Amino acid sequence: MSGGGSTGGLGAPVGGATSGGAVGVGGNNVSTGGVTVGGSSAAATGGTEVTGHPGPPYLFPQNNRSANCIYPSTAQSQDARSAYSTWKTKLVAGDGAGGYQRVLRPDNENNATNTSVSEGIGYGMILAVVMDDQALFDNLWNYSQIHLNANGLMIWLIDASGNPGVEDSTTSPPTLASGSATDADEDMAWALAMAAQKWGGHGSLTTDYLTLAKAQITRIWNSEVDHSGVDLINAGDSWGTTFAWNPSYFAPNEYRLFAKLDTANTAAWTRIIDKGYVVLAASQNTSTGLFPAWTNASGTPNSPWAGAPTNYQYDAARVPFRIGLDYCDSGDSRAKNILAKTSIFFSSLGASSIVDGYSLTGAPTPENTTPVGVQSALFVGAAGVGAMNDATYQPFVNAVYARLVTQPDSLMLPKSYYFNLSWKVFSLLMMSGNLFDYTLHP
Repeated sequence: MSGGGSTGGLGAPVGGATSGGAVGVGGNNVSTGGVTVGGSSAAATGGTEVTGHPGPPYLFPQNNRSANCIYPSTAQSQDARSAYSTWKTKLVAGDGAGGYQRVLRPDNENNATNTSVSEGIGYGMILAVVMDDQALFDNLWNYSQIHLNANGLMIWLIDASGNPGVEDSTTSPPTLASGSATDADEDMAWALAMAAQKWGGHGSLTTDYLTLAKAQITRIWNSEVDHSGVDLINAGDSWGTTFAWNPSYFAPNEYRLFAKLDTANTAAWTRIIDKGYVVLAASQNTSTGLFPAWTNASGTPNSPWAGAPTNYQYDAARVPFRIGLDYCDSGDSRAKNILAKTSIFFSSLGASSIVDGYSLTGAPTPENTTPVGVQSALFVGAAGVGAMNDATYQPFVNAVYARLVTQPDSLMLPKSYYFNLSWKVFSLLMMSGNLFDYTLHP
């Protein structure tokens, strides 16, 4: 998941990455614009929701409460549903999408407007499958497929007219994007696997979801996994010998599913999980538990290009969420140990005091300071999800959830609006028990 913040994802090597409605299956759910309404959720009438019963046909809301995690005492699926509706209205468009749909970034690199990144397509596919929005899911996948590079992976940056975006405006002529972003490709593969479990078949596509998921995993394996013995995944398919590890690209819950589907490389995917946890732990600051944006293969902060960030910024802030999701799904003790450190730091600050940037030693380095009181839904939400690993942090988790729900967008969704809104939806889904690996509940 790359390229969200004003520094995250910028300046990669040339060619490199930087960082019809719902399916009405069973029940009494109906859909409007692909967003499920009605159903069994208690959120429609207020009050605390009861634990759901995850399993087929995986209709939203699942309200799954993992035994490994705690959940906000006021969590309601309606909050996630409402945020998704806003996300879809504000960020999903058909213009410049080749007859399909895409996720917009209203502003970002080189002052470009309404670009799309592969990261956003991956985010959108995950959100669409969770929210029963099969038509959007198929359209986003189709959009990715008309913007492939030679390795069959989506080019990470596409401009508003549907051409590769400007990756580096300082060159003459400007360098256009051509490489992939690993986090985006992983998320697409995971979303396809989730779609196979949820819907089966192929929807409006010509190939079934399971076959597409396996093919995407194979492309990641062939072009983005480092095969020099490092047992880690590189930042994209065009970094060559410049190995760069982005801790926020490490998605162990996704790799666990890849290991089940990519049977020829099951052991290798397990090694990637194991090595990733070792490197992630090594990268944590010993006093704050914060993570750098980029490291070398040993976990030492390292800038893969001149000026690349190594502090806790819009890339690194995703790590507690990624690891929190894995802990809720798997109960991996390594995840809990890593999350314990970040949770102490953020809970000591309090939900209302988290800003969007820190040095690794914990000094605030916010990227956005206006208006007064501005925060980031990503930084706040991911810290809350990370703290779901221990009942000690129940008050903090409650406060994070309340902040995500009650604060106005002007105070929670600074530039990049697309990025923070996406992560607001992810956080509300996770904290209401609606984001998890369906294959764990067949």
